[in-house]
Amino acid sequence: MPVLHLICGLPGSGKTTLARQLEMSLPALRLAPDEWMSRIVGDGFDDEKRAAIEAVQWDIAAKALSLGVAVILENGFWTRQDREHFRSRAAAIGARTKIHFLDVPHAELSRRLAERNRTPPPDTFRVNQAQLDCYWKIFEPPTPDELE
Repeated sequence: MPVLHLICGLPGSGKTTLARQLEMSLPALRLAPDEWMSRIVGDGFDDEKRAAIEAVQWDIAAKALSLGVAVILENGFWTRQDREHFRSRAAAIGARTKIHFLDVPHAELSRRLAERNRTPPPDTFRVNQAQLDCYWKIFEPPTPDELE
């Protein structure tokens, strides 16, 4: 049974690093919205275009899962509702879901983002402290039952 891997965490938590490690070790198809936003849109904060990219990435993921290929989605999955939505989508096509939660303290995220903002790696976007603070408030960490 193929597995849909959901990478869950805030900016600076290490989602891309973990996703790339899993991509090679599993192996699996990795789909990262920020990479597509950077290359196609040039702006990581256009919600309408991000939604379109994530929809196309889900279509690709669903096809891969239906072919028996493991898939990694690097969307962040900030809310339980988002995680449940993708779990049910995966189950509908016969795939299991695994959540990989990167639980990083706020102060460490701030430090990492300040460092990353000095010389952003390719396909990333600057996230300032005010944005991080806002994201921190709306982020819903997975509960233990989601991580089983």
